[in-house]
Amino acid sequence: MATSAPMASSARSETTRAESGWAGPGFVEFVALMALMMGLTAVTIDSFLPAFPAIQHDFAVQDPNRLQLLVYVYMLGFGTAQLLYGPVSDGIGRRPALIVGIGIYLAGSVLAMLAPSFEVLLLARAIQGIGGAAGRVLAVAIVRDRYEGRDMARVMSFCMMVFLIVPILAPSMGGAVLVVGSWRLIFGVMLALALVTLAWFGTRLPETLHPAFRRPVSARAIGSGIAVTVRMRASFGYATALGLTTGCIMGYVGSAQAVFDTGLYHLGPLFPVAFALIAGAMGVATLINARLVRRLGMRRLAHAGTLGLFLAACLQLALILAFAGKPPLWLLIVTLAACQFLMSFAMPNFNALAMEPLAAIAGTASSFIGFYTTLLAAFCGLLVGQSFDGTVTPLALGYCALSGLALAMVLWTERGRLFGSGAR
Repeated sequence: MATSAPMASSARSETTRAESGWAGPGFVEFVALMALMMGLTAVTIDSFLPAFPAIQHDFAVQDPNRLQLLVYVYMLGFGTAQLLYGPVSDGIGRRPALIVGIGIYLAGSVLAMLAPSFEVLLLARAIQGIGGAAGRVLAVAIVRDRYEGRDMARVMSFCMMVFLIVPILAPSMGGAVLVVGSWRLIFGVMLALALVTLAWFGTRLPETLHPAFRRPVSARAIGSGIAVTVRMRASFGYATALGLTTGCIMGYVGSAQAVFDTGLYHLGPLFPVAFALIAGAMGVATLINARLVRRLGMRRLAHAGTLGLFLAACLQLALILAFAGKPPLWLLIVTLAACQFLMSFAMPNFNALAMEPLAAIAGTASSFIGFYTTLLAAFCGLLVGQSFDGTVTPLALGYCALSGLALAMVLWTERGRLFGSGAR
């Protein structure tokens, strides 16, 4: 661990040199491309939520909760594959690793369009997840190749802001596709977006990994990088907090169709509107975070967001219990939007804080952190989603428990202190 500071210092000097001779896209285009790479995952999850009833009908799925597996099997493939892309990209570069990942995603999308059964559709979703993992891992690694500290947090916030516009639009897009075609056409849209991403990345973004930071692709090198990440208290602690807060989102996404459409409020075509209102709160918060992070620092904003989320989740639970698990729709939307708003001050900064000490192994670190946080989030989200019982009580309990655990992890990471390390 004694080499961490020199490695980080070396990374900073390399970043400065890379910035001075950067031949790639400008800041706005760079952020948009990174957001698209990350946002392909949101499209893959959210755009086909309105198609659940049609899929259930076509494949005669008896248990509607089983449809949630289409979300979680994607996340399983997505989480597991992340463990590979970073170390591979540390050895061969970011560009070839991403091209391979998008190719796998394209294959999964084609299989989903042609799936003859629910089981084959689940397989296609897993393949999509394996391919889609490349965008998530390599976007973070590429940002870390170019930026550090508060600048990295600012870029990640802008990426998250653009990325979070996708959940606002994706269900509406899926609903619009269902008006003119079948649910299979939604996977055709995913296919087209992946081709756009591949073309944009391939023609506009040069290799960002400096030759000095290339590492051999071997089990020993990967194991060494993972060991450094796990032993780094800040990296492991903030990654765990990120996984727990993301688990809230996964529980919400898994439950959303049942809560707003088929099981409780029966919104029908208005389901995307409710989904968009809640996701919009996250977009606003990430924009505010991007503007404040340089002045206030990552820790202050992350700590305030986590503490606020826990308090809001406790209030939400109390209100929902007062209505026996079936609150008025407006109250549920307001409380969920408040939780998502506060969460969005924590998540981008958790990601940046976890990556900050790991410049020299950015690819491997991004891979492991992505793998770990995704599987943790998927497991927590699955527990919450599968607990749906016709009320929103399980969802409120999930938010309260997971945000409380995230706050506990932040306290552990900072040795019991909040807001005390504002330099970053």
